[in-house]
Amino acid sequence: MIEPILKYINEPFLTFGSGQNAVDPRDGLMLFGPFDQKKIKGAKNIGVIGPQKLREKMIDYLKNIHSPMTNSDRSIARPNFPGLETVFGISVNFDNVIQIDVKESNISKYLKYTDSHQRVHNWVNLYVDPLIQYTEEEEMPADVWFIVIPEEIYKFGRPNSKIPKAEDNINIGLKKQERNSDQLDLFFQEENDLLREAYEFEVNFHNQLKAKILSSKIVTQIIRESKIAYEDIFNPKQIEEERKFDTAKAWNISNSLYYKLGGLPWKLGEIRDGVCYLGLVYKKTEADTNNENACCAAQMFLDSGDGMVFRGNIGPWWNPKTGEFHLSEKDAFEIISQSLEAYHSRFGNYPKEIFVHAKTYFDDIEWTGFEEAVAEKSKIIGIRIRENNTFKLYRQFQYCVPRGTMLQYDEKKTFLWTKGFIPRFKTQIGLETPNPIDIAITRGEADIDVVSRDILSLTKLNYNACIYGDGVPVTLKFADSIGEILTAGKDIKTGVLPFKHYI
Repeated sequence: MIEPILKYINEPFLTFGSGQNAVDPRDGLMLFGPFDQKKIKGAKNIGVIGPQKLREKMIDYLKNIHSPMTNSDRSIARPNFPGLETVFGISVNFDNVIQIDVKESNISKYLKYTDSHQRVHNWVNLYVDPLIQYTEEEEMPADVWFIVIPEEIYKFGRPNSKIPKAEDNINIGLKKQERNSDQLDLFFQEENDLLREAYEFEVNFHNQLKAKILSSKIVTQIIRESKIAYEDIFNPKQIEEERKFDTAKAWNISNSLYYKLGGLPWKLGEIRDGVCYLGLVYKKTEADTNNENACCAAQMFLDSGDGMVFRGNIGPWWNPKTGEFHLSEKDAFEIISQSLEAYHSRFGNYPKEIFVHAKTYFDDIEWTGFEEAVAEKSKIIGIRIRENNTFKLYRQFQYCVPRGTMLQYDEKKTFLWTKGFIPRFKTQIGLETPNPIDIAITRGEADIDVVSRDILSLTKLNYNACIYGDGVPVTLKFADSIGEILTAGKDIKTGVLPFKHYI
């Protein structure tokens, strides 16, 4: 321990078109265009799948965001949107929008299924089956597919969702003791096998859909009805509130589309060359707290800002006594080796440094595996990052402490405020006094100032949104959701895939 030192990290710069820098993604994109503006440009073919009414709404929405949109409440934090083509240099080829119909009658039929596994499984297949069939049979590819879903799917396609009781509800499903896929039936074997398949998947429409198309490498963006057609389903007061976020949604959807087309909207401006960041992802395969089996994966982010996901093995990584995940030496070696070789195949050399981010400490066994994997190739540093709710820091001003405030209390430990007052907006994001994240260098040697500055930079790499910054670095931001996708079904098949397939 040392005497606490209060420091401040200047907001990290991002790099945009022509090598120009800015701290706010919206400013940089408006002034300089995206980083990959010479690589990704022009008209693009997109696909839309969903009920006819929602497909039409989606296409109308895409046409609308080609034109400027103004913010109704003039919030600095939600700036005006100049238009998709103006900002990103891309446009949708509306003469060739590929459309696949999902019958509203089928969605309504499965909405009556009381068994949530059967309901969600059938809903997902309404979208996945024709998507895979089109990808395998048709010659005209879609660069990105918009998956447009009604609010009913969003509301009743999530874990623990239950439909209201009604006389016409359909009770189709199997009891728990009948769900074993190895079980043989005297009658209706084929029918029951089809029903059993639903229980091999998580009750979560988003995760299940993403998991089922991973092996087909179909790039998708799921859009809820309320995000593009809220005037049809909200009351006047709700509509007035929702309009305040029109420009924010346009920025987010356009940015995500550009990224999923293969372009980098921006890259980190101050990250050192030859450095990569690895976020470890764990997900228990069963809800039973005493069951130790879990899936491990890793998100690797390069100094360019782009990312890839590597799936590891399923094993007894969960310790119910400590509540922590730890790998075996062999699997720790394999997950790091995969990442190193992927980096080498892309750049022709190994990274100088690998920073491994996790929410827990690294034990001796797994760290031995990590060190063996990087021997004579790279330097490896272990960083534990977790959100801290034990205290708040106040100051005698109208607004809270600035984002970037750092309170170092040990040579290798510090608190970092990734949320807080933002001078660019002359306000703070959110109403509550923010909590810091707790950063600790637990393995290897590194400068805590450098580590903290890198982590603050990594809060600006969420390409699924176009915002000033997140509360946690991207190495951990999507860790839970990626783990859920990789374990959303039994025997999910996937290789090393870009990050865009998971968000």
